[in-house]
Amino acid sequence: MDTATGTEADRPSVPPSSAVTPTDALSSSAPSPKEASAPGTEDLAALKVVPARHYWRWVAGAAALVVVAQFVHGLATNPGWDWETFFLYLSTDSVLRAVWVTLQLTAYGTALGFALGVVLAFMRLSRSVILQTVAWTYIWAFRSIPLIVQLLFWFNLAYLYQELGVGIPFGPVLWSFDTMNLVGAMSAAVIGLALHQAAYAAEIVRGGIISVEGGQLEAAAALGIPRSRQIRRILLPQAMRGILPNAANEVISLFKGTSIVSVMAIGELFYQVQVIYGRNGRVVPLLMVATAWYILLTTLLSIAQYYVERHFARGAERTPPPTPFQRARSFTRRMRAAAATGGFPR
Repeated sequence: MDTATGTEADRPSVPPSSAVTPTDALSSSAPSPKEASAPGTEDLAALKVVPARHYWRWVAGAAALVVVAQFVHGLATNPGWDWETFFLYLSTDSVLRAVWVTLQLTAYGTALGFALGVVLAFMRLSRSVILQTVAWTYIWAFRSIPLIVQLLFWFNLAYLYQELGVGIPFGPVLWSFDTMNLVGAMSAAVIGLALHQAAYAAEIVRGGIISVEGGQLEAAAALGIPRSRQIRRILLPQAMRGILPNAANEVISLFKGTSIVSVMAIGELFYQVQVIYGRNGRVVPLLMVATAWYILLTTLLSIAQYYVERHFARGAERTPPPTPFQRARSFTRRMRAAAATGGFPR
């Protein structure tokens, strides 16, 4: 007996007109534009968009302006500030010489401190346990001892060591010299500031270096780039973005911290101001003289920091934001164009 289940001829034929294509299925399942639009959509489109009104923000801003205005008014009208004496001593020869001494202390302390700090940072990052231990101990010691104690120690070096010599370790001394006139007040201040600054600079540099991804140095080593060139051209340019903000803070702190050397009778800015108001009794205006110079020089250091950071950010930002001078020039050009056309700049 034939048990065939059927052939093509036995199956029912489907007319071509009744065949369903994928396109027809999609078109039949998709809703019409009228069905897709939810009720009330036309009403929402007609609504007017109004920005949020931050009333308390305006209140807080107005209160801050009132406080600032009261402070400025007090500066202008309070006779205790004695602005006549302030302007009299602001640019005298003794004050200008003191400012120059302060700048010298800051420059020497920064240069020597960061030079030693870079060495200490690489010692801490080395694979030698001895170098790591020595660097860590130095940083721990000089961050623990107050700066004024370090300055007085170097100032009284001759009391501890009457002579210093060069020779064989634990053996005979080949050459020695007296320490009484070796370290003066200025030298002691520079040494103390530099050694103190080096401890903080080492951690700043180390933090910037370890922030750079290690895979870049591995790729550079795979390309056969020498180690020194890896550090100079790959590691440090990227690490500088993390080093510069903290380093600038340390420089500014050192600039203001030079006032502590007044305990050594060095004629820096704060010491000279103390001498002047010790003679005439005008404490407040003379302190304002020192404050004005500190603010002015700190502002200049901050401007230099901005442009140095902008220089080292070139590899990370393709189009860095415009500088304040560029914004001022752009605003001036828009004002001139608006004046020529009779409109207002946007």
